[in-house]
Amino acid sequence: MGAAVLLALTAGSGAGATTRQVATITGSVTAVAAACVAGVDPDYNGDGIRDVAIADPDATVNGKARAGQIDIVYGGGKGTKRLHQDLAEVPGGAEAGDQYGFGLATFDANEDGCDDLVVGVPHEAIGSVRDAGAVTVLYGSTAGLAQGVAPTWYDQSSDAVPGAEEAGDWFGYSLAAGSTGGKPFLVIGAPGEDIGTLADAGMAAYWREGQFTDLSQDATGVPGVVEKDDRFGAQVAATATHFAIASPGEAIGTDTFAGGVALFSHTFTDGVPTAVAGLDQDGTLTDGSSIYDEAQPSDSFGKALAMIPFRTSGTGTATESLLVVGVPGEDHPADVDAGMVQVFKVTSTGAVSERPRIHQDIADVTGATEPGDLFGERLAAVNTSPATAATASTVLLAVGVPGEDLGDVQDAGAVQTFPLVGAPGDSDAWIDQDSAALGSDVGAQEYFGTSLASSAASLYLGVPYGPAADRAVHALPWANFAPGGGAAATQTWRPGEGGIPADATAFGAVVR
Repeated sequence: MGAAVLLALTAGSGAGATTRQVATITGSVTAVAAACVAGVDPDYNGDGIRDVAIADPDATVNGKARAGQIDIVYGGGKGTKRLHQDLAEVPGGAEAGDQYGFGLATFDANEDGCDDLVVGVPHEAIGSVRDAGAVTVLYGSTAGLAQGVAPTWYDQSSDAVPGAEEAGDWFGYSLAAGSTGGKPFLVIGAPGEDIGTLADAGMAAYWREGQFTDLSQDATGVPGVVEKDDRFGAQVAATATHFAIASPGEAIGTDTFAGGVALFSHTFTDGVPTAVAGLDQDGTLTDGSSIYDEAQPSDSFGKALAMIPFRTSGTGTATESLLVVGVPGEDHPADVDAGMVQVFKVTSTGAVSERPRIHQDIADVTGATEPGDLFGERLAAVNTSPATAATASTVLLAVGVPGEDLGDVQDAGAVQTFPLVGAPGDSDAWIDQDSAALGSDVGAQEYFGTSLASSAASLYLGVPYGPAADRAVHALPWANFAPGGGAAATQTWRPGEGGIPADATAFGAVVR
């Protein structure tokens, strides 16, 4: 096993503060790599079968409300494992309001062939500093998560991590991870970070090859102007070529909370990732054309992000990216907060162009814009064949519409899928709780569509709210939503079934 450097970090609150031994992996793990089968994402036990992490950040743990927990379901019927901060193998201690699992990401951080789980705990107290936030990396092994290499703990009290621990930083609020150039990377958002006297301006930390880089709008070359309430880092998304950081509170001119997104490549310029472009609804693209629409107060451009590898033509490695931006506060024109999604293609050279926008007032798209739909509040996207030219069958998008009213049932919520090649209405599909694949009844204030995730094979729909009997995570094959459709079976996980403990509060609020 590679070398490990042990660091002692103090965290927790007041008299309950704890000292954590944190392993920072600096070498390869070749002995374990021989036993792990890489290629399925995520695969925490390295057996070549996809595993699923299901977070309940509002769960009560040992009497501590909203401490948070995660259920791991190992593929192939190999059992389940519950993780929370009162376990010996998990750093920290469960505290009320921590919301362990609020953010999740997966990547192979130590390059041993087993995927590792990154857990955001944005409300973790660091010493007496409340809601400063922390991130834990739990390493996979042939025995499963957190059964081999000691976990790594990151918070801003360490000199290695950008910023300083401050109340309300929310370090770990958003996460994105993957591999670029054969090396793992991690992006951590801290949207509550104060920059000087500007409260909640926000920042992000970019990690690669054992080093962190600080990204904020106060840094040279980073798109945008640092302002109070920008919340830079509220959402992050990435491919192997690019990554994006959203600031949904960004003021565009006098339009507060209009929102913006900063685009970067994984290449470095002057020691920091290279900025590609800044996007907002009053902005222009790299060819000088205007981005669709105009910025308005509370549009929240960037409230949700999704990013996938893309290839326009030919075969080989996908070096372009599609960036999908949720604008759930968009008005149409009298339907306040009806919502919209905007799509951008980013080439390897940094050229950015806009593709067809998506909303419910487009020809042949199911539904109609209505006040409070919040279309675009959540997003998930997939490229099922990134080494070939993209088609309507291989490049797909799911959009959460949690404010959708169904008949007289208010805020029941829905999910719509769309092709990202061709017109949005060519082969869109509609999913709600009453869909045949799910078999539940729609209910008021269930906000279906608040939890979306994607693998190469399936769309994951979390149902964390509503009646206890409806709370679940469903995996629907993406092939069912490609042109021509399909009828492959849905897989479902529920509290109290299949080895998952029955106690749950917001089961499936986050899924990876």
